[in-house]
Amino acid sequence: MTTFAIRPYHPTDLTSLYRICLQTGDHGRDATLLYRDPDLLGHIYAAPYAVFEPDLCFLLTRNAVPCGYILGTRDSVAFGERCERDWLPPLRARYPLPEPTDPSSDAWAIRHIHASALVSDEEMQAYVASYPAHLHIDLLPEAQRQGWGRKLMERFWHELRGMGVTAVHLGVSRSNPRAVAFYKKLGYRPVHQYPKAIMFGIKL
Repeated sequence: MTTFAIRPYHPTDLTSLYRICLQTGDHGRDATLLYRDPDLLGHIYAAPYAVFEPDLCFLLTRNAVPCGYILGTRDSVAFGERCERDWLPPLRARYPLPEPTDPSSDAWAIRHIHASALVSDEEMQAYVASYPAHLHIDLLPEAQRQGWGRKLMERFWHELRGMGVTAVHLGVSRSNPRAVAFYKKLGYRPVHQYPKAIMFGIKL
């Protein structure tokens, strides 16, 4: 018998977050073969949220084994500032900037690590002011199309409301049409357009 459950994050789950982040890191598909260093995506999109705001991190388990998660921050501006201060400096020391001509996935991720995490440009400031929280959600194929993504999202929204947060945003690649459709179905609406991504927001 297969049993799914949602539970709060525990520090021992960190390796599972890295694993799931990598296995969904190619626009929702497994990115394991794209990266020489399997931790790079988790360094960016999973671990800092769990470390800094564990109360907003929830695991989906299948027979007690993590197979998905939702995590994020209640304050995108403060989160970016903390990443610049406490998270990114040791990673930047560990991963020197690659050559500009390096087209690898590792090089892309390392350049992301060296880019500023601050909410600085005017376009970003505009939608973050209206949608201050943001999130990331990833489910392995075994957990998809069964309603667990919606349940994770509802759990996250519930926690944000309890904190007095009124709106949340997220980014999705244009190369992931299933995710775009999923967020629209949940009530998210586009708040900003980028060449390769769409920022969606929802009022709580």
